[in-house]
Amino acid sequence: MSELPAYEREPYRTQLETQVLRVGEEDGRPYAVLADSILYPEGGGQPPDQGFLGTVAVLDVQKRVGEARHYLAGPAEVGPVSVRLHWPRRFDLMQQHTGQHLLTAVARERFGWETTAFHLNETVTDIELDVARVSADQLRELEAAVAVEIRQDRPVTCRRVTREELSGLDVRSRGLPEGFQGDVRLVAIQGLDLNTCGGTHLGSLAELECLCLLGTEPVRGGTRLFFVAGGRARARMAAHELRNSELRVLLGVPEAALAGTVAARLEQLRALEKRVRTLEDELAELVVAGLAAGPETVVEHHFEGKDAAFLQRAARQLVALAPAKAAFLTASTGGQSFFLLASGESSPLDTVALGKEIAGLLSAKGGGSARMFQGKAASLDGRAEALARLSR
Repeated sequence: MSELPAYEREPYRTQLETQVLRVGEEDGRPYAVLADSILYPEGGGQPPDQGFLGTVAVLDVQKRVGEARHYLAGPAEVGPVSVRLHWPRRFDLMQQHTGQHLLTAVARERFGWETTAFHLNETVTDIELDVARVSADQLRELEAAVAVEIRQDRPVTCRRVTREELSGLDVRSRGLPEGFQGDVRLVAIQGLDLNTCGGTHLGSLAELECLCLLGTEPVRGGTRLFFVAGGRARARMAAHELRNSELRVLLGVPEAALAGTVAARLEQLRALEKRVRTLEDELAELVVAGLAAGPETVVEHHFEGKDAAFLQRAARQLVALAPAKAAFLTASTGGQSFFLLASGESSPLDTVALGKEIAGLLSAKGGGSARMFQGKAASLDGRAEALARLSR
């Protein structure tokens, strides 16, 4: 095997003829160890590459005890193999990772903010800065400064140095891994940044295309800053434009009025929902009053769209109006079902005993006092059977 793997020697290479040296299985996942590889193993904050060994998909690449294991969708065989890289995914990761180096360098140079962590995810990337707060004006200034550097088309280069050489260089680094041995890999943005890193990067900042800051959130006394670069930024813009176009059609207003229109519609909706709840409560009170006035000693009713708290209020109102009555009430809302058995002061119903029986019929869990037993039911399929039990 070459001293350096192909993914480091030639990060733009998309196909490689090599040898499968060994195959195995780890936790039910087949893997292959290669003589050389263009597929980057996860590390340094960068996700692993994906691709193919022949016709078998490579789903993951991880370093294990001095070797890179290529985890596969199916078994492979020892011998010659053609390795293909999922290039669009790799290029996206190169854009985000190079964007992180640039963003970190500019944040440090312009504001004196140090990067303490980096996360390269599938949709957005973030860095953590050692500053408690970043204002909107500072975000705009930082984004503009990054754009200036992209337009400069600064070369991005990689090289390895000895530990002795490293000590004499002005290198940005959060430290080498514990137990690290051998030469140290450096990634340089010409005239701007020199950093220890093992990942794959672009050849120049022009390939970054653009970098957009998305926002911040507080984290561990610092600030997490979210961004997208290159193709992700263009895809995000396209998605925003499509969504805005759909909203303009739905709401019938120009783009500048979207937020105000949505806010007004939401306020109208909240007012309507409040009015609906009031009407539903008034209707429920009429239903309860009707149940209390009826001739039955045990009454029942199902309330759609109500919860356990509502059943409690309805039951208290009912037995207050008709102390000699007992009531079996059920409700359903949001995919959940509830039941309640209540008895007035003059009712002879054994609420607890019957409540436990009904809970069993409804596959429910519940509990209560001498005058009220309630619970949450798995379903109300056994409601008719429960009513039959109460009518004995």
